[in-house]
Amino acid sequence: MVLDYDIIVIGAGHAGCEAASAAARLGSRTLLLTMDMLKFAEMSCNPAVGGVAKGQIVREIDALGGQMGRITDLTTLQFRMLNRSKGAAMWSPRAQCDKRAFSEEWRRTLENTPNLYIWQDAAVELLFGEEPAPRAGERCATPATATNGADAGSECISSPAETAADSPRETADRQPHRHIRGVRTRMGVEFSCRAVVLTSGTFLGGLMHCGAAHAEGGRAGDAASHGITESLVAAGFETGRMKTGTPARLDARTIDFSRLEPQPGDEKPEKFSFAPEIHPVGEQMPCYLVYTSPEVHEILRSGFDRSPLFNGTIHGIGPRYCPSIEDKLRTFADKEQHQLFLEPEGRTTNEYYLNGFSSSLPWEVQWEALHRIAGFEHLHIYRPGYAIEYDYFPPTQLHHSLETKLVSGLFFAGQVNGTTGYEEAAAQGLMAGINAHRRLKGEEPVVLQRDEAYIGVLIDDLVTKGVDEPYRMFTSRAEYRILLRQDNADMRLTPKGYEIGLVTPERAAHFEQKKSLVESLISFARRLSVKAAEIDDYLKSLNSEPMNQGRKLYEVVMRNDVTFRGLREVLPKLRRFMEEEGMTDEAMEEAEIQIKYKGYIEREKFIAEKLHRLENIRIPADFNFFSMNSLTIEARQKLSKIRPATIGQASRIPGVSPADVNVLLVKFGR
Repeated sequence: MVLDYDIIVIGAGHAGCEAASAAARLGSRTLLLTMDMLKFAEMSCNPAVGGVAKGQIVREIDALGGQMGRITDLTTLQFRMLNRSKGAAMWSPRAQCDKRAFSEEWRRTLENTPNLYIWQDAAVELLFGEEPAPRAGERCATPATATNGADAGSECISSPAETAADSPRETADRQPHRHIRGVRTRMGVEFSCRAVVLTSGTFLGGLMHCGAAHAEGGRAGDAASHGITESLVAAGFETGRMKTGTPARLDARTIDFSRLEPQPGDEKPEKFSFAPEIHPVGEQMPCYLVYTSPEVHEILRSGFDRSPLFNGTIHGIGPRYCPSIEDKLRTFADKEQHQLFLEPEGRTTNEYYLNGFSSSLPWEVQWEALHRIAGFEHLHIYRPGYAIEYDYFPPTQLHHSLETKLVSGLFFAGQVNGTTGYEEAAAQGLMAGINAHRRLKGEEPVVLQRDEAYIGVLIDDLVTKGVDEPYRMFTSRAEYRILLRQDNADMRLTPKGYEIGLVTPERAAHFEQKKSLVESLISFARRLSVKAAEIDDYLKSLNSEPMNQGRKLYEVVMRNDVTFRGLREVLPKLRRFMEEEGMTDEAMEEAEIQIKYKGYIEREKFIAEKLHRLENIRIPADFNFFSMNSLTIEARQKLSKIRPATIGQASRIPGVSPADVNVLLVKFGR
């Protein structure tokens, strides 16, 4: 007996939950395979969502119609808007979440999603079919030309062996092309389907390390998964190993909080979701700052010879930007203390997470060191920290749609692509779920540009540049940070989410109302003249230069620290206009940012439009780069491996120089 579905999603982490939710809501009969139905979107590491650049991603997910922002808001313990002292491009929302409530809300959401079915079991084998590949220049049976100048997910592409640096592609185009046809589980159940989204997280070949001890597992308490990697390697995929880690979990009953520095949430918390029915958190819980000491460092260093990170036991590549405590001590040997962040895991648990103390040192070394931290003298530990190694697949094997080049209908999302972080995973899962559905419908894949979303930057970086360490999103990775702000994610992406079919008409109408309010407030600010006498006292209170003559309100708002909220208290005409229009805080903030940063916004838009020319110049999928002797050898090798769809994408490949780009422009430009 074989059970049949349109799309199968393997794994119910953050990527899998978003992928399954999106595909099912769009109308595909979707099966979500998970090994544990009590751990949907499990927060295996710190129980928080958002942060610098990550918060922007979550707002983009919400604007497109994803679920992460909404569920975060429903389970928030504390909310903070980071980097308020900097420009608007750097403002980043972050929420501490109730770990268990977050997972339970995801389960409730998924179990009540039409077209979505859940099966508890482990996938152990991917099942493939073969179809004759077309000759050079032809397309597969289900064409889908990508939007925005990116490559189509259904385009026939040969394997890495067929695109090797010294191998011509002529014979490759005559090889059979594989497509996904199903999944087999550990219990022997076989499912057939037309698309699979693989979101395996850290479970593929997962191996946990704590000192000399090691055990198989995808995380503490959960078994590793075997069979999928072997299936993919047999199909011609390249694989590798990466590493991540987590700190000890602490018992709050044994912590002296009076000796710690409390870190409260924002006085007026905001929210992630743009949905009007979602509200900010009410009662917030504090986090706490704690610090290591020279004594703590000495104890930790005593265990370095038994650290699997340093004695050759761990071979996987770890995240450089999120190092273990032992990595910190080796890299910053002169520092006498390191700041740690103590975070609650929920409202109904005593479990706390010690952010910044990730470790794979022997448990007894962790125990002794932690007890030397002020406030932790009587500490009980629920579980020591550990490191975990797992299989991943270099993302250069993917199209921008997140469909694999080697197997049609097979999509990868999340840590399996060499990324790290709940937010990065959820974003990939959302896009993979959307594009898997659209492929089955014969529709073009949705591919976000780098000037449209951090999600676009994320995916383009993965498929174009690949990874040499676990990839995490930073604002510095984006060329257009002033365009990709957290406040305007709905302005950028809600219309696209509505077009895709994930944003409801009610939500779209709410967006249009906000957009109208923003435009009307900006227009009013351009019309209203303000006299110096009306506003000088307000400006003095801000230590801003007084006006020597009247100005348009628009010009006044352009000043630092001047806000619409403050202005309405001193300008009756403005206050009356806002009351009549029903002006919201969201609309006021958006209008204010657009006014203050107008010059910067226009400049980035101009640069983006100029570069779009390169994104619109396509490169034939079967082009033989080795036929162009004017390209450098490195460029020929890199271009043959990545197979960029456009000159714009080619220009972002490491090893392709500006001179190489000019050669391509001469060949394909117009």
